[in-house]
Amino acid sequence: MSHLSEHLRQATPVVAERGEGVHLFGTDGRRYLDFTAGIGVTSTGHCHPKVVAAAQEQVATLIHGQYTTVMHRPLQRLVERLGQVLPEGLDSLFFANSGSEAVEAALRLARQATGRPNVVVCQGGFHGRTVAAASMTTSGTKVRTGFGPLMGGVVITPFPHAFHYGWDEETATRFALREFDQLLQTVSDPDDTAAIFIEPVLGEGGYVPANSAFLQGLRERADRHGILLVLDEIQTGVGRTGRFWGHDHFDVRPDILITAKGLASGFPLSGIAASEELMRKARPGSQGGTYGGNAVACAAAVATLDVVEEENLVDNAAAMGARLRAGLDEVAAKNPAIGDVRGLGLMLASEFVTETGEPDPGAATRVMGAAVEEGLLLLPCGPWGNVVRMIPPLIVDAGAIDEGLRAWSAAVAAGTAG
Repeated sequence: MSHLSEHLRQATPVVAERGEGVHLFGTDGRRYLDFTAGIGVTSTGHCHPKVVAAAQEQVATLIHGQYTTVMHRPLQRLVERLGQVLPEGLDSLFFANSGSEAVEAALRLARQATGRPNVVVCQGGFHGRTVAAASMTTSGTKVRTGFGPLMGGVVITPFPHAFHYGWDEETATRFALREFDQLLQTVSDPDDTAAIFIEPVLGEGGYVPANSAFLQGLRERADRHGILLVLDEIQTGVGRTGRFWGHDHFDVRPDILITAKGLASGFPLSGIAASEELMRKARPGSQGGTYGGNAVACAAAVATLDVVEEENLVDNAAAMGARLRAGLDEVAAKNPAIGDVRGLGLMLASEFVTETGEPDPGAATRVMGAAVEEGLLLLPCGPWGNVVRMIPPLIVDAGAIDEGLRAWSAAVAAGTAG
């Protein structure tokens, strides 16, 4: 009898039967408040009527029009639609299926465009599970262990994670920029460095936001040395942080932007955006793929972008994120097991620590289990699995936020008792 790999472990015991808005309904007959959104994917909620209608119409018309064989209208419409929200100057697009594929496409473009072999990534970053993307990932060893040697040419620089270092943000930022300068003098000469890859908010690494001084410092150094700045917006993009793109908080411009997750409300779709001048430097034949830019996924993405605009979901993410953050801070103030609350918009997390300040994954696991009993679905992150994240759909309203906070408060009390 066949079965799923034992390594595909679920964070909750729920078997989902259907989804609607901010809720999942299990085969156990219970309704669950979904603050995971499929790891930030169901941005418009489960089965938004406009996304469903767009996908159904497309399925009945053209399911697969392979985009290096023929062109199709959903892909053309998506290019036009993204052109309205992408940073100025990023006017050339390539589409794939997953975040990992998009990361590797960005890596390939950066190396081909600059003729340089090395890339710099930040400590704690997550960029994917395929070989090159995993080689660039340092959010946890589980992504990298057991299939080395990994891809060469990857250099790691610190991220200004103030809570981890026990410093204030200004000190952590000065340290991180100083170490980056040291790296260029000791490990990867600028003439060998093609690009810097960075998430505006560390995702799997613990939901740690960057800051303006750090990202602008990297931008200045990239400009000075002819290095490309690549912003991995796979999890932070399409309104998740309360701005359309996560980097919009920090007044910095990317050379290459990577997007996926919330772009198509659950359909597999990813992409990279760059200037036409930069994209032209990719080698002929270096971009492609059988399923990339699938017609149904593109139709769903166009509908997603329409819903995000029509329902003001970026502003809603900012407002509901502020409401959620205030509630998380209130719970943390009453429980010393929560050492830090952080994030942006509807991308928030609470870090659990012991009495001596060490990571406490056991507490995080107990709290998430207790949350399921309260009807709230959550996910862990961070290198030790001691960070519990909340990423509800962008359509979440005040009632659902308050319901989630009541469940969270009860789960924290139950999971940290004794």
